[in-house]
Amino acid sequence: MAAGIENIIAGQGGAQKADARKEAAAAAGGGIADNFDAFLTLLTTQLQNQSPLDPLDTNQFTQQLVQFASVEQQIKSNESLEALLTTSRAQNVATAASFVGMSVRADGKEAQLADGKAEWTLDVPVNAARTTIEIRDQAGNVVATRSGALSAGRQIFTWDGMTSSGQFAEPGRYTVDINAQDGSGQPISVKTEVEGVVDALDLEGQEPVLLIGEQRVPLSQIKGAMR
Repeated sequence: MAAGIENIIAGQGGAQKADARKEAAAAAGGGIADNFDAFLTLLTTQLQNQSPLDPLDTNQFTQQLVQFASVEQQIKSNESLEALLTTSRAQNVATAASFVGMSVRADGKEAQLADGKAEWTLDVPVNAARTTIEIRDQAGNVVATRSGALSAGRQIFTWDGMTSSGQFAEPGRYTVDINAQDGSGQPISVKTEVEGVVDALDLEGQEPVLLIGEQRVPLSQIKGAMR
């Protein structure tokens, strides 16, 4: 008789455990790491539905408590990170908005050909005895080439839009590639910058983009600005 009673109690405990698992799964929803309350519900439901003849193992319970603490810490860390990212993005948007209407200087090889000219600012570290400047269209085709010497220092390179075939290029965006060498034939790294007035902003991506005509300049590439 006693054995029969024990079997009945054990059977009830098994049914309760099964119900507990179902309740826990329903509470967890998309995953315990995504919902602190769901994980708490899972743990307390499991404790409430233990079989008196087969209680939860102490080691297993301890492991679950450790997991519980880890989940709580992870969720709090994620919330803090999201708050920091939101604050950082808001600051970036505010900074980008302050540049609208200002003339900015930015790293970049791309410039806008408009009103018969496109300009790049070149930063030449030492005198360049031989320099080849290639201007490319948006498809990457070389449309014009200029060659000569460059003096050390910052200077403006202006392209009048004349192509190698003697035709005027269509207005639009063009990039510049510079191959420079010193007197002994050693290569020189020439940095290029672009300048222009910011007309608008594009805030769709992770980083604000400043619009200078049709030219797009990420905020991180801005080097300076003036009214």
